[in-house]
Amino acid sequence: MATARPVVSVYNFENGSEKTGTVVMPHVLATPLRPDLVREVHMNMSKNKRQAYAVGAKVGYDTAAESWGTGRAVARIPRAPGGGTHRAGQATFGNQARGGGMFNPTKVWRRWHRRVNVTQKRHAVVTALAASSLPPLVMARGHRISEVAELPLVASDGLESVTKTKQAVEALKKLGAGEDMQKVLDSKKLRAGQGKARNRRYRMRCGPMVIYSEDKGIKRAMRNIPGVETACVDNLDLLRLAPGGSFGRFLIFTEGAFKKLNEIYGSAKG
Repeated sequence: MATARPVVSVYNFENGSEKTGTVVMPHVLATPLRPDLVREVHMNMSKNKRQAYAVGAKVGYDTAAESWGTGRAVARIPRAPGGGTHRAGQATFGNQARGGGMFNPTKVWRRWHRRVNVTQKRHAVVTALAASSLPPLVMARGHRISEVAELPLVASDGLESVTKTKQAVEALKKLGAGEDMQKVLDSKKLRAGQGKARNRRYRMRCGPMVIYSEDKGIKRAMRNIPGVETACVDNLDLLRLAPGGSFGRFLIFTEGAFKKLNEIYGSAKG
């Protein structure tokens, strides 16, 4: 279980060393850690964006081929008709033949998607939030947080009203996220494989995720910063809280979002 302290400091987004107050630590951040649950739910949820693919129904079979039968000292597989070309007399249709059909052709009616219980998804989200408040787990995920004052990191609500990307970058640096943002920039690499030709040419690390209560310009201000993502506290997605199924993402909360955590993820007992 995550070790909880009674209060968390709120830092001024314009001056990272200045504290503007404190807020009570939500119970949700003391949730037992369940990496097995996060992995399982992440794996199943990530399958729900897949698109069906299959080989065409006639692929490998659109030739007017017939077997030559017995007596010609060749295999009885169907052969392409005609003469005067390399193709004439070549074996077709069989999965062992060049240009023939595949064995057990893929179909679009495969079970691509997975249903995930809502309660399981909620448990996975809260355990991912709890893991993000523990520095060893955040560092183990690869985030650079040596300049961060404390975790969980809570910024004043003024951060939600930032409208310019330049201001947003400056605010994140003052909160101690500059080192992590630089790590993202340095990690940009060409993707291995065919994704290069499919509009996924580069890949890079994940940076900090900013969780806000109300979008007053923050979403637009931060959308073009490499590695930085934003999310509304009312609509948190496990796929972004625990990329790759590994929890411990570096989260930055606004004060309003932090106060809403108990309201959203608390129980009837508080």
